[in-house]
Amino acid sequence: MSSIISVKDVSKTYSRDSFSIPVLNNLSLEVDEGDFLALMGPSGSGKTTLLNLIAGIDKPTSGTITVGGTDISKLNESALAKWRAQSIGFVFQFYNLIPVLTAFENVELPLLLAPLSKSERREHVETALTVVGLDDRMDHYPKQLSGGQEQRVAIARAIVTDPLLLVADEPTGDLDKNSADEILTLLDRLNKEFKKTIIIVTHDPHAAEKARITRTLDKGYLV
Repeated sequence: MSSIISVKDVSKTYSRDSFSIPVLNNLSLEVDEGDFLALMGPSGSGKTTLLNLIAGIDKPTSGTITVGGTDISKLNESALAKWRAQSIGFVFQFYNLIPVLTAFENVELPLLLAPLSKSERREHVETALTVVGLDDRMDHYPKQLSGGQEQRVAIARAIVTDPLLLVADEPTGDLDKNSADEILTLLDRLNKEFKKTIIIVTHDPHAAEKARITRTLDKGYLV
């Protein structure tokens, strides 16, 4: 199986006033197409920083990151934004849904930049909401949904563009156990049935068990 993600000798340092704060240290990682990877480690270990670098939200201080054959560490901000929109589906701990939009409208948002007709957008949105089991909640607003349902809407929004890579930062961190189990089962299904490459950041060993591979970071190093 071929690598879809190649992280080579990547370091990330943040500057604050006259201080340099190293977060990742000369880190290398390969992820194969179709993998389900969990990144674990204590707070401050660099998990979210690594996820953000792979997803093109941030840039490394040194080293290279190649995703799907594109060296994203060399892209300028404009090209990176376009690449993210086409290639990455994001799932956040606190859902990041827009409260004044329905589930349908929240999921439709990423498609508004795509060259699709209204009927094509509707078809994509309905498919994504059906995959996450919420085709009967399309017209509901976030406040009318449970936390688990809100996270499923967020996952539908993340997959509606059929991205190359799905990244999730603590996707079950704000959920009760039953809702968390539903989300983990859904991610597992997206990986196995729909062959999505998935990376999650989690503190939860139960969440990491769903992944095929678990890697642990500690003080900026892969253990």
